[in-house]
Amino acid sequence: MPTHNPKRVAEKLQKVMDAWETLRPTKTFGGMTLEQFKAKVQPSQAARDQLVTVQSQAKDNRQLRHESDTSSLELAQLVVNAIKGDPDEGETSGLYAAMGYVPKNQRRSGLTRKGSTTTPVTPMAASAATTTGTTVK
Repeated sequence: MPTHNPKRVAEKLQKVMDAWETLRPTKTFGGMTLEQFKAKVQPSQAARDQLVTVQSQAKDNRQLRHESDTSSLELAQLVVNAIKGDPDEGETSGLYAAMGYVPKNQRRSGLTRKGSTTTPVTPMAASAATTTGTTVK
């Protein structure tokens, strides 16, 4: 079964109805009057109307979710800050860690020292290695 482009189908149906209604409103085609044709294609149009409604509702719900999420995240941050400031819990507590944060006593300093991992080969050592027949790594 071939797939149909929904937009083109809607345009085609509307074009057929408009032309029929404008030019030959009283004539029957395919054993149907214009009103019978409209009644038979009405489920297709109703489904399109329903999709428009659902899409509008989905867009509205996404906006509501976004607004609610912003408020909810602010509340969550308030709770986390309260836990950090609580004398019994604090930034080193298991509760703080269970909420996805790294406890203060488990944090790394962030300091890195970039040292060389290989020892540099000096020209004198390289020439000595070639005369003895060994290779320098």
